Amino acid sequence: MNHQPFETWLLDDKHLTAAEKGELHAHVRVCKTCSALAETSLVLRSARAVSPTAGFTARFQEKLALQKVAERRRRLWGLIVLILSGLSLLTWFASPYIMTFLAAPVEWFTAVVGYLLFIFTSLQAFTEAVQVLTRVIPNFIPPYVWMIILSAMAGFGLLWSVSIWRFARKPQGVSV
Repeated sequence: MNHQPFETWLLDDKHLTAAEKGELHAHVRVCKTCSALAETSLVLRSARAVSPTAGFTARFQEKLALQKVAERRRRLWGLIVLILSGLSLLTWFASPYIMTFLAAPVEWFTAVVGYLLFIFTSLQAFTEAVQVLTRVIPNFIPPYVWMIILSAMAGFGLLWSVSIWRFARKPQGVSV
């Protein structure tokens, strides 16, 4: 049995039309679940609200302030423990390297200088190779192939933009 519109009508405080009221009363007479829900809703709406005891707001605000202080203290101690454990773990892993460096700093210095020279010369060789290729390749590829490559890149760019737009937009209204 479909209870959805009737449950919504029973739980919401909005006014119903005469036709909706008639449907609801007819359904409540037949359905035990909805009649129990209607009785519960009636009892809850007719219950008298109890006012809080004197000083409730002050006690609540004081308890809330104490909880905030305790939460800050827990976060601070958690951060301190996290930092100390991370530093101790880092020291434990780095200790063999630190001992080696302290034992022979000249070897480390020469290794670092050699590595930096290797990176510098590799970058120079790479840039020279790219320069040679940019001078030679355009002569081997005919102009119509360049047009095809540029058109394909433009098409992929458009496809990429549309897919991002499609996945990023937020649907509005009722989704079925």
